[in-house]
Amino acid sequence: MASTACFLHHHMHALSCSRTSSPLINIKPNSHHQHQLLQVVKATAQKQPINQQLPAADIAVSRRLALTVLIGAAAVASKVSPADAAYGEAANVFGKPKTDTDFLPYNGDGFKLSIPSKWNPSKEVEYPGQVHRYEDNFDSTSNVSVTITPTDKKSITDYGPPDQFLSQVNYLLGKQVYFGKTDSEGGFDSDVVATANILESSTPVVGGKQYYFFSLLTRTADGDEGGKHQLITATVNDGKLYICKAQAGDKRWFKGAKKFVESTASSFSVA
Repeated sequence: MASTACFLHHHMHALSCSRTSSPLINIKPNSHHQHQLLQVVKATAQKQPINQQLPAADIAVSRRLALTVLIGAAAVASKVSPADAAYGEAANVFGKPKTDTDFLPYNGDGFKLSIPSKWNPSKEVEYPGQVHRYEDNFDSTSNVSVTITPTDKKSITDYGPPDQFLSQVNYLLGKQVYFGKTDSEGGFDSDVVATANILESSTPVVGGKQYYFFSLLTRTADGDEGGKHQLITATVNDGKLYICKAQAGDKRWFKGAKKFVESTASSFSVA
């Protein structure tokens, strides 16, 4: 009887031990690949023979190994999309680099500048030494021109201060051709039908070269644009006086032309 009880006790203890399965790692998969890999790990653990249990140390190693495999699978499954940006960079949600299609680079004889893409070359010659002229497709008042004339000056400063230089190239602003008697009206003085106001002037240095820059508003008594905004940039290089003048009518200036005229004028430089 005692031997029978001992046998039953030993048999029940063995059954209790055999029903204890290896614990699984409870990791919630966050991708399809991780889910498949976890199923493989579970199936492998379930195929272990009931009577071959792993020691506790081996179980801990198996846990770490399974976790390492899952982390590696997550890294492989995750792909860096084109919208991801490195630190300090802006994300490009469309995955393609943006290009500025509003302007086109232009390299002339000893100078370079950017031309609005919707402006076309013009054959009209307005000033002596003009080598370049582009104008707006829809309004010829918006245009840019470059003139190159010989000079004995070594620097633009040899012409004197900015206002003195401007007086020597006032043909760029348009001269008054009517000299009859007129009344003082519309903001003009008596007997004056054209005027020019300097809105801004500066003397920037670009690439070690001194420049003169002017922003002017010119008006004529018969003008229908309310005046013209004219941006003039001038410098001297290798015995030549370079002048770039970009302009637009006052009405169009405030309807979007300002951006194109200012960007064109500021892009001008000598080689």
